[in-house]
Amino acid sequence: MALGPYHGMPPGGYGHMRTSTADRERAIDVLKAGFAEGRLTQEEYTERVGRVYRSRTYAELAALTADLPAGPLGALTPSSPPPPPAYHVAPDQRPLNGLAVASLVCALIPGIPWLAVLLGIAARGQIRERGERGAALANAGLAIGGFFTLVLILYVLGNR
Repeated sequence: MALGPYHGMPPGGYGHMRTSTADRERAIDVLKAGFAEGRLTQEEYTERVGRVYRSRTYAELAALTADLPAGPLGALTPSSPPPPPAYHVAPDQRPLNGLAVASLVCALIPGIPWLAVLLGIAARGQIRERGERGAALANAGLAIGGFFTLVLILYVLGNR
């Protein structure tokens, strides 16, 4: 079966570009895997490795690995243009609700968990109204403050 002149060339038209030592080492890794899997004989492997070291372009490397499963799928594409930077998420610019923070702090102070519940309710209203951040803090203050308020009520009723 006759193969065309561009068979096995990496996508994107990089075949004419010069390879680096790292590219040749990646091609040898593909050949090693092919030899280890029994896809190449010892003679084929040795001959191809010699050709890899003599190759200067991506097209030459791709031709040596095109018939192997790990062949030019991406191992031989040049590392020239780096990938675009990751999408940068801007920090949330909405203000943090102070009552939500106060609610959580009061929930953790012994003796005033009831104040955390009141502040948490007020904070949730302000957050909805103003679109501020801090809903999780207000909810945590409500939950923790509510739990300790309930424990305090049960303690007082139990000691009557």
